[in-house]
Amino acid sequence: MRRNFLTFCGLCLIAASVTSFAVYAEPNQPSSPSSSNQNQLEDNWNDFLHYTVLGRYDLAGGYAQKIIDSNPDPLQLLKLSENNPKGYAILVKVHANNPELAPLAAKILDIIEQGRYQRRTAADIITEEIERLSSTVRGKYTAIERLRNSGEYAIPYMLSAMADESRKEEFPNIASALSEIGRPAVRPLVASLEMENTAIKAEVIRALGKIGYAEALGYLKFIVENDKSEQLKDLAAASIKQIDSSSTDKKAAEMFFQTADNYYYKADSLMPVTEGNTANVWFWSKESSGLIREAVSKKYFTELMSMRTCEWALRADKDFGQAISLWLACFFRVDAAKIGYPQYFGQGHADAMTYATTSGPEYLHEALERAIKDNDTVVAFGAVEALARNAGEKSLMYRYKTSQPLIQALSYNDKAVKYTAAIAIALAEPSEKFPESEYVVRNLAAAISDTADENWPAETKDAYAMRAAEAMLKLAQTRNQAVDISAALNTLVSATNDSRDNMKVIACQILAYLTSPDAQRAIGDLALKEGNTIEIRIAGFETLATSAKVNGNLLLEGQIDQIYSIVDSRDADEQLRSAAAGAFGSLNLPSRRVKDLILSQSKI
Repeated sequence: MRRNFLTFCGLCLIAASVTSFAVYAEPNQPSSPSSSNQNQLEDNWNDFLHYTVLGRYDLAGGYAQKIIDSNPDPLQLLKLSENNPKGYAILVKVHANNPELAPLAAKILDIIEQGRYQRRTAADIITEEIERLSSTVRGKYTAIERLRNSGEYAIPYMLSAMADESRKEEFPNIASALSEIGRPAVRPLVASLEMENTAIKAEVIRALGKIGYAEALGYLKFIVENDKSEQLKDLAAASIKQIDSSSTDKKAAEMFFQTADNYYYKADSLMPVTEGNTANVWFWSKESSGLIREAVSKKYFTELMSMRTCEWALRADKDFGQAISLWLACFFRVDAAKIGYPQYFGQGHADAMTYATTSGPEYLHEALERAIKDNDTVVAFGAVEALARNAGEKSLMYRYKTSQPLIQALSYNDKAVKYTAAIAIALAEPSEKFPESEYVVRNLAAAISDTADENWPAETKDAYAMRAAEAMLKLAQTRNQAVDISAALNTLVSATNDSRDNMKVIACQILAYLTSPDAQRAIGDLALKEGNTIEIRIAGFETLATSAKVNGNLLLEGQIDQIYSIVDSRDADEQLRSAAAGAFGSLNLPSRRVKDLILSQSKI
């Protein structure tokens, strides 16, 4: 009834094709114990699509849940989706556009992808098709088509069969089929070039040339530059010419770097051919003389591949520094994904910041320049943070090509980046003036006075405020002439009334080095304010003493009288009284005040 109704109405994407919902079965296939389960799965699938098209999402959701709860055979659900492409299209559309059904649709899509994966990777099927390559002409074509469906998963089995001495007669047929797998074969094939079997390696080189993807160029040129076999060198050179004749004079490191750069920018030709959430990174195992793979998250697959290709560039030319900066940029992205490192990283693998802080400012500036150009906040932040931790003046003012990346970062459109850039420059204690120095003070002051919001939580705000204040204090204490912190006077005066006690203290410490009556009087107000804790007031008087020694007396007469009253009071806290006395003495006031203090305690 439902199928006839849907066919008659021709609703939405299903139209007249709804009658194709039936599960594919061979003619006269005997019924199996699981037939009832298969029929129930088919019914639930049809009902889900039926009520989805009608807009009865409550009922559609119930049938979707039945599909999931039945723990269906992924291969069976895959067949249902393939037998009805328009029904599958509805499922995909629901996942993308229907918030009510999207979570259930996602689970069903995951099961379908499991079926697709099982079919692609089934060892018995792949092995059988490899054997079929050496049967009839028709059998060979059928086998190639099915191996093509298995894609990259077929390559390890094919290479293993080629290495089997008992299957020598199959070698030519398998070798000729390598290139037929097409683009998905490239990653495992280039990984296999580390093998020692010259005969198979030669066929892999030929296959890569026939497939024709530029990803193989660096690996082939590495053979030309490094392999001991002249035969393999010649074959590799011929394959390079076949792929791109204009690349024959390029170095392997340059080719690897270009591929790494393409991975970094997610070139379409390098995207993994899979609908799942993972993609494969391939390795050659010397122990097993075969290919192994690790499935990694798609969230950082291209970054991982870019890193690996950068590593190959450095193997080809240890002085190819561009590969280091790109590798660091990739690693910053990997860390930003906030998922576990791939297993092949091994236990105890250091994080991106560890590598960044040990790599040197040249590579960090290059990574930063790339990030600013790309407006990539993740990489920009990683680079400036690493520079802030360990770079000196000369390295921070480094000029990459025609730009100074860290200077440019001062006006970047992200708080964390521009604040960190200002902190980095301040901590480097620049000795020569530069036009953008006002941005340093402006960013430091902004960090101190910034407020929290949903994108800038209080914990982050406070951390940056203190880092900025500490950097400004260093500029103040060293009497830095390149960065004029007096431009932050108003911010610092306001900070003496901050809700954060540590900010109050450090603001006073900075103000102590500013030759301004407002600066010294703000310190005096903090020390005299009874609402502040004794500890804060003591710190204020100690800082006032520093200010007086640096700038002389700039206090108002009323402030001086208040300080004197604390020193003269027998009821004041002893430590507070002592700190006030130290500040009073540092003001170098006329001797009458001291005489009055002495006589006031006299017993005469």
